[in-house]
Amino acid sequence: MRKITYQEVVDCVATLCQEANYNLGEDVFKAFETALRTEESPVGKDVLQQLVDNANVAAAEHVPMCQDTGTAVFMVEVGQDCHIVGGILSEAINEGVRKGYGEGYLRSSIVGDPLKRQNTGDNTPAVIHTELVEGDQITIHMTAKGGGAENMSDMKMLKPSDGLEGIKNYILDIVKVAGPNACPPLVVGVGIGGNFERCAFLAKKSLFRPIGERNPDKTIANLEEELMGQINRLGIGPQGLGGSTTALDVKIEAEACHIATLPVAVNLNCHASRHQVAIL
Repeated sequence: MRKITYQEVVDCVATLCQEANYNLGEDVFKAFETALRTEESPVGKDVLQQLVDNANVAAAEHVPMCQDTGTAVFMVEVGQDCHIVGGILSEAINEGVRKGYGEGYLRSSIVGDPLKRQNTGDNTPAVIHTELVEGDQITIHMTAKGGGAENMSDMKMLKPSDGLEGIKNYILDIVKVAGPNACPPLVVGVGIGGNFERCAFLAKKSLFRPIGERNPDKTIANLEEELMGQINRLGIGPQGLGGSTTALDVKIEAEACHIATLPVAVNLNCHASRHQVAIL
């Protein structure tokens, strides 16, 4: 049984929180480069360049690329042959968030009670999803999920008779309603199937996949590309100012569901798509 210390997890998480907010991923930079070549609107092209410039300043000066430093969301794959020594995994992750956001001067955006609205002051608690896997390592995926894009996300229980066209129309409707409010160009995460709560999880999970990486299921991969084209023909454009780049990518995860249901969730991500990963 391999042992991983509590403090190793804390320090790793703290670094992930800062890196996600300071450094735009290479997959996002490549998507911006592609968009700059294909964007048809001069205003849209100018906005895209400003987003690239902003990301470069953030990385160079080690400051957040956005004032909304997000909810800290983790998807953690825990090897069944490893053991956390000195504490509990969830507590280590929350301490790491506390350390990373505090030492990194990142904004605290979490209220401890949704009704009383009192800020916790350290951006905890984090949202943590864990999965037991083979091996003796812990893989920690982290994203800093902004409130604006999260606010424009949605979930619906469609009827099985709505079929594929119903799914596509629903996704397009959510993007249309979001307009500029989710800070496009977007990464559109979609969950299809499962049940009520699982479907929303699938939509969130899809956003951890790098931009440009297709679902291994060819039918789903083709649907991702089809929706990408349809969304970019909506004309919303970068920051909602018009253009042909409304989405940088569409990600879909699908699972089995009950014969009487067709759950679909859409989790929008802003242009920053802040995600990092580490293996202990």
